[in-house]
Amino acid sequence: MYKEIHGEVIAVGGSVVDIKFHHSLPAIQTMVFAQTGNRSIPVEIMDQLDKDRARGIALTPTDTLARGAAVTDTGEPLTVCVGEATLGHMFNVFGEPIDGTPLPGGIPRRSIHADPPPLNRLSTESEIFETGIKAIDLLTPLERGGKAGLFGGAGVGKTVLLTEMIHNMAGKHKGVSLFCGIGERSREGYELYHEMDEAGVLPDMAMLFGQMNEPPGARFRIGNAALSAAEYFRDEENRDVLLLIDNVFRFLQAGMEVSGLLGRMPSRLGYQPTMATELAKLQERIANTQTGAITSIQAVYVPADDMTDPAAVHIFSHLSASIVLSRKRAGEGLYPAVDLLQSNSRMMARSVVGERHYSLAREVRSVLAQYEELKDIISMLGMEQLSPEDVNLVNRARKLERFLTQPFFTTEQFSGTPGKVVSLEQALNGCERILRDEFREVPESAFYMIGSIDEIKIK
Repeated sequence: MYKEIHGEVIAVGGSVVDIKFHHSLPAIQTMVFAQTGNRSIPVEIMDQLDKDRARGIALTPTDTLARGAAVTDTGEPLTVCVGEATLGHMFNVFGEPIDGTPLPGGIPRRSIHADPPPLNRLSTESEIFETGIKAIDLLTPLERGGKAGLFGGAGVGKTVLLTEMIHNMAGKHKGVSLFCGIGERSREGYELYHEMDEAGVLPDMAMLFGQMNEPPGARFRIGNAALSAAEYFRDEENRDVLLLIDNVFRFLQAGMEVSGLLGRMPSRLGYQPTMATELAKLQERIANTQTGAITSIQAVYVPADDMTDPAAVHIFSHLSASIVLSRKRAGEGLYPAVDLLQSNSRMMARSVVGERHYSLAREVRSVLAQYEELKDIISMLGMEQLSPEDVNLVNRARKLERFLTQPFFTTEQFSGTPGKVVSLEQALNGCERILRDEFREVPESAFYMIGSIDEIKIK
């Protein structure tokens, strides 16, 4: 591809490649290619060591690379395919299709590195983005052009909830959907591709994957590649984009691996010293401008369920809505396992959601918070020691908890229960009627895994 030889490899340490250049050093973030046999290994320049040596991170395995290998300089950063022709395909970090289908020629390409939109281009309007999931639309409404995080440890249902949101929004969302898999299992990508194909939404969706079996450099850059594809639709075609990321923690983890390989001194708990900057560079590009919006929903793995972990804390600060998933609720079979008291959204304001929604959400939270306080007394002394008012409150709270569960389309094949999409109006009506004690005589089990409140009569 590049005939002229610009340098040679002088050291290889795992994914780290040191290169001596004959003439001038390439700039940081430039792509160079090291030749080994019939392969070209892409290397992104990360550090300039002295006047003729640079250090880079290889984006593919370096098992066949040796010292003395010829290096060619492209003079430009890594680019990715963008535009209409990418829809319906799966890509790797280089913008190459990995689903076995060829791309037409002449597709535009963009650098994966870009600055966030300037402040004077950002939109100041707030608009609700409905998901069809009761617990989220009622208590933590999402913002169009905002960033929502699904926080939780391993196995509490982050990917299931994210997949359900894709399913529910695919029909309603008029723009383009992009899915970015960072450091996840290839099985999940395979299943998602076929689910989207069956749902008929693949023609309006592009997927980019940096799998967990790939080197850290590829996982570290796949988020930037997905953002470049999203920005093209927003800025050039003035379309709304739904960007789904699974999992942002793996982006920080890949950055931590890259930082360690480059020999940088780690900061707290082993994270890279540049974590805040790297995360901000990614997150600030997700924005609502006057011509179009990128709305992002991101799964965030929380190590050991510790919400004070530096990665979780830094990600929290960028989001407009935080949906916290609770292992305790998952253990009780209350799915989606959203912690109704810890989750919050800046959209939950009178001026945005309206008086009725705001008051109802406050009342639901208040009932659930009081029930939480009474749980210790109930576990020690039993329900008999509670006053009649408190018994009523506990009954209302338990019915609300069960009403805010919901059968998912994603889990239909395992549970045997058909999935339900519930509008915000139906969710508000249901909570209102439970709080008014309309269902005082109905057992709480009747509220479990239903859609709208009208289904109780059927049960």
